[in-house]
Amino acid sequence: MGRKGGRRSLKRKPAPQFWPIHRKEDIWVVKPSPGPHPISRCLPLTLVLRDMLGVAKTRKEVKAIISEEKVLVDGKVQKEELFPTGVMDVISISDIEKTYRVLPSEKGLILHPVEKDEAGFKLCRIENKSTLSGGHVQLNLHDGRNVLIKVKDPQKPEEDLYQTFDTLKINLPEQEVIGHIKLTEGASALIAKGKNTGKHGKIVAIEKRAGQKHRGSLVTIEDEKGNRFQTTVDYVFAVGDAKPQISLPEVE
Repeated sequence: MGRKGGRRSLKRKPAPQFWPIHRKEDIWVVKPSPGPHPISRCLPLTLVLRDMLGVAKTRKEVKAIISEEKVLVDGKVQKEELFPTGVMDVISISDIEKTYRVLPSEKGLILHPVEKDEAGFKLCRIENKSTLSGGHVQLNLHDGRNVLIKVKDPQKPEEDLYQTFDTLKINLPEQEVIGHIKLTEGASALIAKGKNTGKHGKIVAIEKRAGQKHRGSLVTIEDEKGNRFQTTVDYVFAVGDAKPQISLPEVE
């Protein structure tokens, strides 16, 4: 009988190019466990602690740090060393008393240091929505979580304020919705995928074409220097109304 299921191991050569590892030092590299982010858009926790932050020299030391409950992801203790962290995840390490937010950049994914007041919330993009029995709305977010929005009167569409590709502001670790950012002209946005990954600025135009899904609509973003970038709605992450609600790295 043949082997069933995927491989538990991962070689360094086919690993995502943005992982900060030496390709020819060893044969194998850690493979992230199944989780909220796919392998092509995640950073395994072992890689974050050992290769990016240098708080551990070996995988064994990483396991020791995690077993002592010194690492938090999105405000909760994370005990899985191969847990896949992705865009907008908040990673806190008590040993060095620092907090980082995973953000997209032209190099892939980076760890952006954040202050204590900003570490108390996370931004999540609405990937899909569905109406449940009773008229309540379920929102599917980019990090795999689902949020139930209770509607008092299903006959009143104005109660449903949330649209696909809008952003929810969620407090940590309570995981409650405390804000809503609409993907619209004038909003601050970050490009999360594509050749302009990491660029951010204000949305100046959203071009909707007849017969085309909203996901493919063309978005024009202008940065602080007046440079303009075009991408599709599918690649855009709204991060604020007039100004970003999170700190963002400077783009060269």
